[in-house]
Amino acid sequence: MIPAVIVVTGTDTDVGKTVATAAIAACLQHAGRSVAAYKPTQTGVTGADPGDMDVVARLTGVPTSEGTRLIAPMAPRAAAAREAVALPDLEAHLAEVRRLTSAYDHVLVEGAGGLLVELTDGAQTLADLAVAVPHCGIVLVARSGLGTLNHVALTREALQRRGIRSLGVIIGSWPTSPDEIEIDNRAYLQDAPLLGVLPTGMPQLPPDAFKRAAVSALPFFA
Repeated sequence: MIPAVIVVTGTDTDVGKTVATAAIAACLQHAGRSVAAYKPTQTGVTGADPGDMDVVARLTGVPTSEGTRLIAPMAPRAAAAREAVALPDLEAHLAEVRRLTSAYDHVLVEGAGGLLVELTDGAQTLADLAVAVPHCGIVLVARSGLGTLNHVALTREALQRRGIRSLGVIIGSWPTSPDEIEIDNRAYLQDAPLLGVLPTGMPQLPPDAFKRAAVSALPFFA
């Protein structure tokens, strides 16, 4: 059963969390479910520049919500310290998740960086947020190339130690011409389980084509 709240995290930064969030949203829409997406902290943007939730909204049309915006392209706590900005506490994030779950079948929460990146001034992490949300599930987005197996294993161990349900792994950007290591990694991750692979270039597709590609790539959610 697909949980009401799905937390999308990565093995690292720039692994494809946003496209994975949008792809999951598209699949749930295809299945006739209502969906919203929330990004607790968006870093690396200024003013009204489009952020990750703008990408999700453009590709899928789902309603989105965003917490704090920070200029530096860094982990949230470090970026906030540079700007002398106070970060919302964990309860503020939980309140927004509760608000959205009261109105939609599914809420997707996209983290910043990896599972243990600190989101609050009290050093609470995306993992702490997931622990506090009843019956949520985590989707782990990973790279295709060298080093990803260790990063996946480390994150899965962190999830298991905290008792957080892992739904599986998505490879966030699958190249058109994968090398031998990438092919071996994909085979190795089948038992993770591997929920699917997202072809490189998906964010550049028009919305209708993106949604078709998402449903094809992630049958677990469709």
